Amino acid sequence: MDTIYWVLAALMAASTLSALVPGRALGWAVPLWFLVSTATNELAIWGLISHLLMLGIGVALLDPGDGLIRLGLCLVVLSLLGKLVLLKRHFETGHQLERALQIGLGDDFDAQIPAERRRHLSRQIFARDWLRPVSFSRHGVTRHRDIPYGEAGKRNFLDIYTSSVGGSRRPVLLQIHGGAWLLGHKGEQALPLMHHMASLGWVVVAINYRLSPRATFPDHIIDVKKAIAWIRENIAQWGGDPDFIAATGGSAGGHLTALTAMTGNYGPWQPGFEAADTRVQAAMPLYGVYDFCDRAGIRHGTGIDEYVMRRVMKSTPEDNPDGFDLASPVHWINGEIPPLFVVHGTHDTLVWVEEARRFIAELSAVSSQSLVYAELAGAQHAFETVHSPRTSHYMNAAAWWLEWAYARWCSQQDRG
Repeated sequence: MDTIYWVLAALMAASTLSALVPGRALGWAVPLWFLVSTATNELAIWGLISHLLMLGIGVALLDPGDGLIRLGLCLVVLSLLGKLVLLKRHFETGHQLERALQIGLGDDFDAQIPAERRRHLSRQIFARDWLRPVSFSRHGVTRHRDIPYGEAGKRNFLDIYTSSVGGSRRPVLLQIHGGAWLLGHKGEQALPLMHHMASLGWVVVAINYRLSPRATFPDHIIDVKKAIAWIRENIAQWGGDPDFIAATGGSAGGHLTALTAMTGNYGPWQPGFEAADTRVQAAMPLYGVYDFCDRAGIRHGTGIDEYVMRRVMKSTPEDNPDGFDLASPVHWINGEIPPLFVVHGTHDTLVWVEEARRFIAELSAVSSQSLVYAELAGAQHAFETVHSPRTSHYMNAAAWWLEWAYARWCSQQDRG
């Protein structure tokens, strides 16, 4: 029993360490570090409870002569302290996000949102959400599944989330899933945010798109634009406003979100629907890749570039320089850019935070549009896929920013 206790304590301490320390250039261990770190980080509340149980068991089993139990107890206590640090970071996320919004939009940004919409927003978080990490449904929200928007079968299906509250010309949020351009599904990611925004009266659209290795870039972005064209033509049937679409997504979805925002109406990526308006009015990319060429050498040792060349682009920057440039959001920085809200975690193992920092620095130098950048202390890749205190703070901030973007657009269009 003492050996089992020590092994469990060691595993708990190792998982806590993976969440506290950023994993960098770990080779084959990167996926394992990411999975363990994300689960430990975002389920920190339940981890704290399990540690307290382990502490109680250790005290009950404690024998003054049993060194393994004493060592196990020490590991549990140290890991418990680490869990408290993780939770502290979670609860500080609200301040980080609020400060980012104020820096990017001004201290009075919330006053620009009409009172009737502002009253539904909150800066509070509730235990009923983050104590049920995989319970996503919201009262009155309906999901309309598997609606085709293109000809690629299931990879051109979309879901629409609507509120039972009636109405028309409601703002639209487009969710683009991640998964390294190779994996992922419209019903797997951003579920907390999608249900939250639908409950606030937004019409939310989540799409599938063609995936590598069968698909070769730009197939992925062509599908995103095809979905936007479909939304423009059809979303009014679900109460949405075809004139206002905000896009969001994480990881590969973050890359595609940023690229979508910066390449509106780019004809070569709209084959057969060149005349369609594929611009978005706001975009919120999360932990994305922003430069396929890695001009600054940020990703050296991550293996991402080799993967992109082999599976996604199926070429090299030397053989296909124009293709890699066009696939990089940084290439489009001097173009027409809608308001952006970029979010990245400092402990991202898969896409390092320096990628977002450089993207923001280059954007800030040339963009006249409103730009918000939130760097979340301790957050991993895909941090917002389950409910946690951090996710709750993020959903609140995302809602405030999306409502601000919609209010700003309405004022520019002279719409009340």
